[in-house]
Amino acid sequence: MNPELVRKALEKVGNPNFLVNLLSRRVRQLNSGNRPLIEAPATLGAADIALMEIVEDKMHWDAPEMTDEAEAAPRKRRKH
Repeated sequence: MNPELVRKALEKVGNPNFLVNLLSRRVRQLNSGNRPLIEAPATLGAADIALMEIVEDKMHWDAPEMTDEAEAAPRKRRKH
């Protein structure tokens, strides 16, 4: 993976964990036969193609919103 593409994609997405999930899903799609959304050289790997798609705004995503309930620590269960 090209570190410069990773940096630019992270600036677009904002959350590194979300970027990893988005990237891995797109790489799986590309490896299973889906066509790239950009013109990419044949020598470019699937991860770099996916990163370029993110950087060039060819992929759109909705980041989940964090709620107060999701941020709260889970309560301990009592043993009976």
